[in-house]
Amino acid sequence: MDTSEAKIVVGVDGSDSSVQALRFAARLAPALDARIHAVACWDFPQIYAGYVPPDFDAFEAAAAKTLAEALGKAFGPDLPVNVSQELIRGPAPAKLVEAGAGAAILVVGRRGHGGFRGMHLGSVSSACVSHADCPVLVVHTDGSHGTHHLWKGLKAKSQDTAKP
Repeated sequence: MDTSEAKIVVGVDGSDSSVQALRFAARLAPALDARIHAVACWDFPQIYAGYVPPDFDAFEAAAAKTLAEALGKAFGPDLPVNVSQELIRGPAPAKLVEAGAGAAILVVGRRGHGGFRGMHLGSVSSACVSHADCPVLVVHTDGSHGTHHLWKGLKAKSQDTAKP
């Protein structure tokens, strides 16, 4: 792969974790000599199919606003030159996996708004981890990753071995 064309794909849904994912991608980009490609996915909710005439423009405009606001929160008013953005119509899990094809890394936030409280991964991040052909980084913003028992065990073990 030509490193001058390397990219970091970031899934953006407007959540705090996706804003953190953008910031984390910005820290990774220089090390990977990569540009950042922010992707927001949108689709017409199937629950309305057959009942409401689809106003695709309204859904796309809402997604564009969400993407712009997330980029503003992550980077401020001046978007870095190495950041591009794209709106993609379709289900986020499949479209982010497609967008990540050939990427140096796919970065997504763990939104966790599904029906199972306390899950370590949401449905979108889980699908990306399971199906992407590139490395995937899931960014947590609630601090839960810092209390994972494995990390506690490793930390305690390294402290025990450091003692005389």
